Amino acid sequence: MKAIQITHSQELNIVELPQPAQPGEGEVLLRLSYVGFCGSDINTFMGRNSMALNPVIPGHEVGAVIEAVGAGVPETLKPGMVVTCNPYTNCGKCASCRNQRVNACQHNETLGVQRNGAMKEYIVLPWEKIIPAGSLTPKVTALVEPMSVGFHAVSRAQVTDIDVVMVIGCGMVGMGAIVRSVMRGATVIAADIDDEKLALARKMGATYTLNTRTEDAHQRLSEMTNGFGPDVVIEAVGSVPTYQMAVNEVAFTGRVACIGYAKSEVSFQTKYFVQKELDIRGSRNAQPSDFRAVIRYLERGTCPVDDLITKVIMPEEALETMRWWSENPGKVFRILVEF
Repeated sequence: MKAIQITHSQELNIVELPQPAQPGEGEVLLRLSYVGFCGSDINTFMGRNSMALNPVIPGHEVGAVIEAVGAGVPETLKPGMVVTCNPYTNCGKCASCRNQRVNACQHNETLGVQRNGAMKEYIVLPWEKIIPAGSLTPKVTALVEPMSVGFHAVSRAQVTDIDVVMVIGCGMVGMGAIVRSVMRGATVIAADIDDEKLALARKMGATYTLNTRTEDAHQRLSEMTNGFGPDVVIEAVGSVPTYQMAVNEVAFTGRVACIGYAKSEVSFQTKYFVQKELDIRGSRNAQPSDFRAVIRYLERGTCPVDDLITKVIMPEEALETMRWWSENPGKVFRILVEF
């Protein structure tokens, strides 16, 4: 079967692998329809992802169809069903697992990062990792995982209908945070450096937009929040300036939820941690309930999914596309590979 393989030296190859046999006990064989390239994949391609195998088959944003099921698989999972998958592992023994926050397992291995992923024609997974996608098409289903990461951050920040929420970064994960905050009744400020992404954030439900490259962020936020600052800031970029902005601009007694990985150390005015009595919370991956919430949202049919898909490519176009993406990082929402 055909698969895409990335090394850390800006190389990408199409390789042939043995097709999986029939699934064993407790396993499900998936036929991949669409798999998304995400930010971790471009970092792997550019040699900047220290967590990734080398070489590695990428892919954990999955839209697939069940091909076959093994013995012991629940009858609710049947051949022909459109599904996605929970791409994270959990050890069951670490502090996170003990506290039932398996998405933050100390020993997690994500598909396409710490272990070979789903960017191939078939994959076998334990049935517990299979998530039915309801009425969604496989193409739309490939958007579920990245949006679920944004949904989870909103849960971590305990967003309510009386909050003003600023989401910094309007990529796919940030869009998920915007949608979930709007669904909870919050007023949302979308912040980014790209006007096209900000325009799409409004379509996703943001009340206000802020171009942090061309506008005075502090002044605009003061105007939008009557001088208080946002109650919640969700950092979905992973850079020194955005992390500092989150802490500097959040309201007194506010909450900051951090999704992005900064590539270097970040210096803070730590007096704000104390003076503002801030809650600063990490947000990692997503829970199965976040996946289900995204699927339910997408089933409404109100999401402008075509605007979220930058390109659909065939595997043979992957190398050229990744080179283009590395030169145009701000212009990509999601690139889907069609198998």
